[in-house]
Amino acid sequence: MTDKVFVDSNVVIYGLNATLPQYTIAMELLLQRPVISVQVVNETINVQVRKLKRPLAAAQGVAIFLMESCEVTSLEPQDIQQAIELTRQYSLSHWDALIVATALRAGCGTLYSEDMHHGLWVTPTLQILNPFGE
Repeated sequence: MTDKVFVDSNVVIYGLNATLPQYTIAMELLLQRPVISVQVVNETINVQVRKLKRPLAAAQGVAIFLMESCEVTSLEPQDIQQAIELTRQYSLSHWDALIVATALRAGCGTLYSEDMHHGLWVTPTLQILNPFGE
């Protein structure tokens, strides 16, 4: 099994607010320089602007920091095909399945996400874990 980890956008968002109880865990994961996808970067911008009401320039600054601090992987056509299969197999949303497909292609052993099936082994090499508890 690989020690490479992938973090979902919810981990990144928790790492932006030191007043949240999830902040410490999120920051510990982000300091490991995890794998993220371009989807995670874009979702992070969107959440900051739409839900957190941050200025676009600030959200873009976070995106640049993420791209410099993490291993960023793109989305590939085969990820879409695999996401379709994963939605059917595990009842994931399309967007969550794209995250899983990208983590698989990147060779990650753990995918940290608050939004998916905690403890699920997608393959013998990739497990989804909620780092904030079940």
